[in-house]
Amino acid sequence: MTSLLTPHSSRPTPPVETLPLKQRIGLLFHPLVTLGDSLDVDEAPAWGGASIRELIVERGIRFMCLGNIPPVDRLAEQLERIQQVARDAGDGPPVVFSTDPLHSFLEVEGATHSTKGVSRWPEPIGFGALDDEELVEQFADIVRRDYLALGIRMALHPQADLATEPRWARQAQTFGADPQRAGRLTSAYIRGLQGETLGPGSVAATTKHFPGGGPQKDGEDPHFPYGKEQVYPGGRFEDHLAPFKAAIEAGTAAIMPYYGMPIGLDLDGRRVEEVGFAFNRFILTDLLREQLGFTGVVLSDFGLVTDAEIFGKPFPARSWGVEHLSRHERFARLLQAGVDQFGGESDVDAVGELIASGHVDEETVSAAAGRVLALQHALGETEATEATAGIREHIDLGHLTQARAMTIVMDRTPGGQATLPLRNLERVHVVGMDESTVDPSMQVTSPDTAQIAVVRIGAPFEFRDHYFLEAGMQQGSLEPAAEEVQRISTLAAKLPVVLVVTLSRPAILTPFVPHVCAIIAEYGADDAAVWDVLLGRVQPEGRLPFELPRSTGAVAASRPDVAGDTVDPLFPEGWKL
Repeated sequence: MTSLLTPHSSRPTPPVETLPLKQRIGLLFHPLVTLGDSLDVDEAPAWGGASIRELIVERGIRFMCLGNIPPVDRLAEQLERIQQVARDAGDGPPVVFSTDPLHSFLEVEGATHSTKGVSRWPEPIGFGALDDEELVEQFADIVRRDYLALGIRMALHPQADLATEPRWARQAQTFGADPQRAGRLTSAYIRGLQGETLGPGSVAATTKHFPGGGPQKDGEDPHFPYGKEQVYPGGRFEDHLAPFKAAIEAGTAAIMPYYGMPIGLDLDGRRVEEVGFAFNRFILTDLLREQLGFTGVVLSDFGLVTDAEIFGKPFPARSWGVEHLSRHERFARLLQAGVDQFGGESDVDAVGELIASGHVDEETVSAAAGRVLALQHALGETEATEATAGIREHIDLGHLTQARAMTIVMDRTPGGQATLPLRNLERVHVVGMDESTVDPSMQVTSPDTAQIAVVRIGAPFEFRDHYFLEAGMQQGSLEPAAEEVQRISTLAAKLPVVLVVTLSRPAILTPFVPHVCAIIAEYGADDAAVWDVLLGRVQPEGRLPFELPRSTGAVAASRPDVAGDTVDPLFPEGWKL
């Protein structure tokens, strides 16, 4: 594809005080804008609010997160149209576009995108399984080049959280449960995105979710009211903080706090206030700024202020612990805690009114705007050039990495011989896979005439659809459905079964172990990559980046902040054959 946008050097950063107050306030906002197959810069989003033109021209907003992203052959053109609106508005700076990951397999609304036209790689949990810093940096450099070709200058990743609560919905985007590994790979990712220093050739990294979003009570996610509590019964707060210390050392441009509120957390001899991390001055100012020395931008996670109803579903503001505050009071509380940018918000008038009423000092706004302005000028402006995204070399490397990251969890037959790789395969029955990826000469419809069956399943979860975004999250029980266990065990009574499981989070595979002859874990892979492993064309190298629990009871009894804490796991973290 042809890009219209690539950075060049910027003029020196002007003192923030020289900017009109309206521009300073505009720098504090980072709303979500939806694109899609066609773009109308004058159309308001489906859930209400301002059009893109109004955000830029009337409200002075210059940071935007992209949603509903089209294929890359249309994306660069759409972003250039938005930049033209900014240029036509006068002498204001260009728009900085941000995005959640685009090179993903999982399509998790509000978290990741699988965007047509870029190379596809395993989820970060697969990189955790490989534990290869050089490969992570190489991948992040490919992401950087793709983003620059498209006109995107800010990544809302990497995710440095630890996968310590087996039920949590966001583990696929982590590097696993080990804090040292997560720190090393997070640092490598930041180097790949930003280079040695932040500059015109960089994409700004936003490391999230400070101070670690993994230890969720009962594994529930704080996007929703039932998941707002983070707990530390094992006293492992420092484990979760460690990857963020590494990210700060690596020079991450921005940090995003999570929605959760700490429960019963004592630090430095005092109880941490039980409010969401973005509203928590001790966490953002005392800990992040003063103790850890972070000087970059603090971008809040999205939707902390404004309650919404989107496509007919409720989506309350994630203002946990301060739900009783008005919208204006929430804005004030975020600024006073140490937030620089409001993710998903666009009500610039509210901040102007807070300054006018004396509830927020203009100096507080200027300090936050100054950090954002410094980031904007370090990144530089944009100019027309030719560049490509999704080139063949990157597609092939992504495909190879999908296969390499897989883990052979189990491989046994009654005779003691290994099942994998599949040798002398003449007749195979496949379930849950694209039949076009199988050699037609060896594929059979009926298991009665097959030598072996290959069955592909996803990680178990409970489907929920009350709140907006809920349907796209894999939450709740890790137990496979009884119907699925029965289906696979019945098939396994007829012929050997190789089970391929997508480990977007841990799964309880105990019911399958007595029946299947082999289990392969994958972390984001297409069927062709699975066949590369099955047929021995690629050697899988991944180790389990988290443990696989033996039972639901073991999960319920484990401590959410402690890695590898379930009793007698079926397969421990680090396992591979």
